[in-house]
Amino acid sequence: MNVVKATRQFEDWLGKRTRIVKKDLRLKHASMKAELFPFLRATYYRWAQVWPKVCPDLAKAPHVLAVGDLHVENFGTWRDIEGRLIWGVNDFDEAWPLAYTNDLVRVAVSAHLAAEAGRVALKPAEICTAILEGYREAIRAQGQPFVLGESHKWLRLIAESELRDPIHFWQKMDALPTLKGECPVSAIDALEHLMPAPGVPYRLAPRVAGLGSLGHARYVAIADWHGARIAREAKALVASASYWAQGDGEPAEILYQTIINRAVRCPDPFVQLRGRWIVRRLGPHCSRIELATLRASGAELRLLRAMGWETANIHLGAKSARKPILRHLEKQPEKWLHEAATAMRETVREDWEFWKKNGYS
Repeated sequence: MNVVKATRQFEDWLGKRTRIVKKDLRLKHASMKAELFPFLRATYYRWAQVWPKVCPDLAKAPHVLAVGDLHVENFGTWRDIEGRLIWGVNDFDEAWPLAYTNDLVRVAVSAHLAAEAGRVALKPAEICTAILEGYREAIRAQGQPFVLGESHKWLRLIAESELRDPIHFWQKMDALPTLKGECPVSAIDALEHLMPAPGVPYRLAPRVAGLGSLGHARYVAIADWHGARIAREAKALVASASYWAQGDGEPAEILYQTIINRAVRCPDPFVQLRGRWIVRRLGPHCSRIELATLRASGAELRLLRAMGWETANIHLGAKSARKPILRHLEKQPEKWLHEAATAMRETVREDWEFWKKNGYS
């Protein structure tokens, strides 16, 4: 099955489970043609379909509750219950039981593509070495979250770019158009549940963000509260595309909350799964970090090592998998991650070339 046919089948499946915003889906298709890195981000469903075929041995590695759609832009910051700034994986839409190797290979491929685009000044082999070092060390140490206070000052400086300044952030929120149509009652209930007090008046706006979830309904409630603005977001979810790729029957569980609850993590108390909506607080330091704002000059390898470590933090939610993962890692050849990432990168590239010629709007 080629990528165009796979996309049609996946979107048909998706349309039966949630309301698709068609103009956002057209934007997604256009982004898929524009560059290879956005194509990777937008097509996790295709990755889930081809990964077991390209890397069959690695796909049989010890299973964990995995992120699934892990890539270098799936990291961000939030405030924990103590108000501390935390860094880590911030999107679990595609959480699913998978081989632990899936997340490592995918984040390595995304870093390879970022390097190709000139956004990371590193060679593919050293990218994989850094990710794997961080992952292995965290598995051995049983993990530890990244609290950006007294520790990890270097990472805090990367996370706190000028584009995450409050003035810039709220300008972006203010520019969102007010919703003209109706918002589902279930989304309104989810948003209001997350407000700091009952009856806070707010403005509703649709929001276009991300790539993998483009086409899903997404609403933001923006309010003035005690002299400053606040924002809450609700995004429609379905079960992971890994479930679709496996061809299993109904029903399928959304595992977003489960993976957060199990991970070695200082969770964001404002991220909650309510029905089929994932709701969260939005703020200057409660959002994803995009590559365009990621200034890690001189610290790229350190950052990739941290990404490997944070991946282990998530996988350690499956406590029984720790020893099998270590045993499996010990048996792998020295360059296994680099070789697997290279193979998957070229598979993604072939799909992208096909999509550029044959894809649709």
